[in-house]
Amino acid sequence: MKSFINYPDNSDFPLENLPYGVFTTSKHAVPRIGVAIGNQILDLSEVSHLFIGPELKPHQHVFREATLNSFMSLGRAAWIEARSTLQALLSADDCTLQQDAPLRARAFVAQSEAKMHVPAHIGDYTDFYSSIHHATNVGTMFRGPKDALMPNWKHIPVGYHGRASSVVVSGTPIRRPNGQTCPVEGADPVFGPCRLMDFELEVAFFVGGPPTSLGQPVPISQAQDHIFGMVLMNDWSARDIQKWEYVPLGPFLSKSLGTTISPWVVSMEALLPFAVDNMEQDPRPFPYLRHDDKFNFNINLTVDIKSEDSVQTTVSRSNYRYMYWTPKQQLAHHTVTGCNLNPGDLMASGTISGPASDSFGSMLELSWKGTRPVHLLDGSSRKFLQDGDEVIIRGYCEGDGFRVGFGTCSGKLLPAISM
Repeated sequence: MKSFINYPDNSDFPLENLPYGVFTTSKHAVPRIGVAIGNQILDLSEVSHLFIGPELKPHQHVFREATLNSFMSLGRAAWIEARSTLQALLSADDCTLQQDAPLRARAFVAQSEAKMHVPAHIGDYTDFYSSIHHATNVGTMFRGPKDALMPNWKHIPVGYHGRASSVVVSGTPIRRPNGQTCPVEGADPVFGPCRLMDFELEVAFFVGGPPTSLGQPVPISQAQDHIFGMVLMNDWSARDIQKWEYVPLGPFLSKSLGTTISPWVVSMEALLPFAVDNMEQDPRPFPYLRHDDKFNFNINLTVDIKSEDSVQTTVSRSNYRYMYWTPKQQLAHHTVTGCNLNPGDLMASGTISGPASDSFGSMLELSWKGTRPVHLLDGSSRKFLQDGDEVIIRGYCEGDGFRVGFGTCSGKLLPAISM
């Protein structure tokens, strides 16, 4: 596909992608909805009048709002129509924007001049535990290979409810937390800075469609109508705080300290060409979790650590295709009890690890519980993250002469506050 906006073949944001985000500039302090194309942003508030299809003409106002929630709520038919309209407006063959110089001057903003924001109001955030390699690795470390997976793991998409208020956009620094830990088994706990700070390589999806009613499950046949698009995620993890607090109710303060997401939401329509076979599931799930269509995706994922001297090292190369439970299964399971959904809710994959040691999605695994140092290009090594480390996650799908990318999901770790 050819656009009148020039960009290189390796751009994350070609005409085949068109992810949505929310931004401000020095001229516009109120957040606006935009679409990434090359190194530019198309400001949808300036071109909202051009959405004249049957689904969007009555709802042009959604592109003039400060978050994506209203647009997300319109449903999949509107999302598909918006994508088609945008691809037409930005194509090399369309003259609507090309020949209207004043509108073009107002509507396009260089990404370098924009400040990105969390793209939606996130009412609720859920984190799953859906990578079988990650779950097996962690279980092996703490319980041995025989009991690596808990008895429920292959029957349900295990998850927990996270803290939506501490979900932040890429580039936001994260503070090393203070908390209770128990460094010596059987001893009294101590209070102080986390010593085992970690990243978690994840991909999350935003819920869309009209709000669902309390008590009404979403059948898996309709799950796709409630999955708007995906972002990269780093669910920062304080491992030593987690070890002490998680019994019996699971993660709490060890996760709520901060969760970083990439600013651009890649639509499911852009990702569907990269769907791959779902992982074979044995035993076969209950009927409410079964679907035969491909809804796993070939998304290449990397994690880099940039030390304080700005030397950057790739420490993990993984792929979303290693997921055991699909987004459809996650959403269907989430609502099977009648839990209601709202547009803008966020559901995350859990740490994504592959079968090889260089595809593990956390320092806990890469250093194998601190027993194998991870060597960086500046000559230093890590077992867990140090203050000043910046964690940079990237992801993209490889097409025929183009890529559909997510941009970056990054955050720098700051020292703990003295208490």
